[in-house]
Amino acid sequence: MRFQNLVQLSGAVLLYAVSLSSAHAVTGGEPAAVTQVDVAPCLAAAAADDLDKANSTCAAVIDNEKTAKADLLKALIARAALMARHDQIDRAIADDSRALLLDSTLADLFNARGELWLKKGDKPKAVQDFAAALKIDPNHEKAKANHKAMARELERIGAQMAVAGKPSFNCRSARRAVEKAICANRELADLDREVFAANARAVREAQSMRNPSPNARALQREQDDFITRRNAEFGRPGYDLKKSMQERLQRLNGVDGH
Repeated sequence: MRFQNLVQLSGAVLLYAVSLSSAHAVTGGEPAAVTQVDVAPCLAAAAADDLDKANSTCAAVIDNEKTAKADLLKALIARAALMARHDQIDRAIADDSRALLLDSTLADLFNARGELWLKKGDKPKAVQDFAAALKIDPNHEKAKANHKAMARELERIGAQMAVAGKPSFNCRSARRAVEKAICANRELADLDREVFAANARAVREAQSMRNPSPNARALQREQDDFITRRNAEFGRPGYDLKKSMQERLQRLNGVDGH
């Protein structure tokens, strides 16, 4: 009886083994292969500047959690460059930022994002990215040029801020009513300084010409006459100091071409 039970059990095990073998043969003997994400269509669409196609093909790569890191990086960089070419700056920055999280050693990408920040008007972030690019590659030509230009721009802005609201003369020594009025008004003070600088530039450019003396002297006489009229007419009915200064500045800018 026991022997008969063993035979029956053995038959059941054998039948189970055969069924497994059959199932194994049907599936080919290997687990189902994971579908490979193809980055090529995304790269091709971006290279062809096909925004519509790139939107779909690149999203299929970027939004797929099974995408290999190297392919994800390629798709992000390609799409960011495409978005930048089409002035979709925020989307380009977002893709570049995600790419830099994957690989923070890409000097080209830091420089590219810095240029995008510059287009948005965020100069501090632009300088930060240019500096990051140079830290990775001190000889990166574009980053060096960008960083140098930004350093000069920030220096210029700093200089402007230092004199903002200050006229061309020392307010401590102001005695005339018109001078005190200019010192008391930030907009008038800036206008006064701009008029002074524009006149100085016009005279300097006239002096650099072949026969400079008569023209340069005439320009300076005009400025002196403007100051004399301003001092004499300030406070009289109908006299508009701001308008007078603006007209003088427009004339000077017309004279020196700036």
